[in-house]
Amino acid sequence: MKLLALVLALFGAVRLSGAAADAPRLFRAGAATSNITPELTVVLDGPIMQIGPGKHVHDELHARCLVLDDGATRIAFAICDSTMIATDVVERAKRLVQTATGLPPDRVLISATHTHSSPRTVELGLGEANRRYADFLAQRIADGIQRANHQLAPAKIGWGSGQKPEFVFNRRWFVKPEKAVASPFGGPPEKVAMNPDRAAVDRPAGPVDPEVFVVSLQHADGRPLAVLANYGMHYAGGVPAGQISADYFGAFADRIQQLLGADRQDPPFVGLMANGTCGDVNSADLSKPARPQPPYARVREVADGVAQEVLRVVHGIRHLDWVPLAARTVVLDLGVRRPDAARLAWAQKLAGGAGPAQRLSRPAIYARETLELEKYPSTVPITLQAFRVGGLGIGAAPSEVFAETGLAIKRQSPFKSTFTIELANGYGGYLPTPQQHEWGGYETWAARSSFLEVGAEPKIRAGILELLRKLADGG
Repeated sequence: MKLLALVLALFGAVRLSGAAADAPRLFRAGAATSNITPELTVVLDGPIMQIGPGKHVHDELHARCLVLDDGATRIAFAICDSTMIATDVVERAKRLVQTATGLPPDRVLISATHTHSSPRTVELGLGEANRRYADFLAQRIADGIQRANHQLAPAKIGWGSGQKPEFVFNRRWFVKPEKAVASPFGGPPEKVAMNPDRAAVDRPAGPVDPEVFVVSLQHADGRPLAVLANYGMHYAGGVPAGQISADYFGAFADRIQQLLGADRQDPPFVGLMANGTCGDVNSADLSKPARPQPPYARVREVADGVAQEVLRVVHGIRHLDWVPLAARTVVLDLGVRRPDAARLAWAQKLAGGAGPAQRLSRPAIYARETLELEKYPSTVPITLQAFRVGGLGIGAAPSEVFAETGLAIKRQSPFKSTFTIELANGYGGYLPTPQQHEWGGYETWAARSSFLEVGAEPKIRAGILELLRKLADGG
């Protein structure tokens, strides 16, 4: 009898083990938003080199967060309405997330949308209010991811893409020889300029990527849970000076929720628009006459147009009950373009002649930038990241990546579908290719906005592709 009981017990254990092995895999997702609107005394980014104080909140800023879990691996996204987020702020937020949820830093992607109507949190000596905001931002990003993690529930996922070419134009143009001008540092006239006078334009200096990529999440019962979109366009603009706004990124989130009929859900639907590779792309076609528009008109136009295309894509997506997830990260040590002795002497002479209340000329601005770059170390760590979501590969870099780099990553990726999120996990400045450096233009001028070595782009592109290859191989 004892032997029979033992046999039956073992048989039952085997059956239970087999049942557990045959249990269906469970995919879960959770989404949430966290308000990151600053106090009005902060200094906003604004148009190029013209930062100023916030005077009004047109629409609130948010960290829009999404957590995915395949039962073995969990990953998180936080897409933040910010011009750029300093590496130390990202790292603080990730530490808070790990403490609260157990999610390790390499499973968390934190990116800035690059709305210019927000505070930048890179260290620019902008005052106590901006320093306080950096602390606030880290905590609120962590809060948003923690809330999304708390919302995890059975879900379905799918992805697809569409095209929206009418809003993306390369902002770097070859200029007519007679209209070419030198950089702020002097020397011969440059071949390429950013947003030159319409009378000076010859032809674009690079491509654009018109693809709108869409990752759609549904609750188990089919209700919309979240949409993560990716589109490579700097920002829409047309926001009055001193006004805080999420630009088209925030307007898109509202519009896609409306189009999907997902208002007032419990838990709330979350729309996310991550910025693609658009360091050289904006929404102005300089080959045609200017089209004046009232404030926020372009924001609404772009948000609605992109949301309508995303809606079309979502309706054609086949949602899956389960997909595998994986993540990889690597840190590259890249060189900094620190000034040589001649550039330093030029900067010291020019910067010394400007009074504290004087509006700086462009050469004086770059003289100041030269002196700031001298304080940088000779190399800086740059974090690259990649996620696998089933047959989809997602790359991420902290720089303002040019469209040609993003297109190259898509072409060479081992995944059938791939997109790249820029300004992710810190700030690495503009990322021109070596050829773009040779042509010149604003994005190539050595400053805190463009400080990496001339050969950084091939290294970053190769680094992201290597991460994607390892994920595709199951590593």
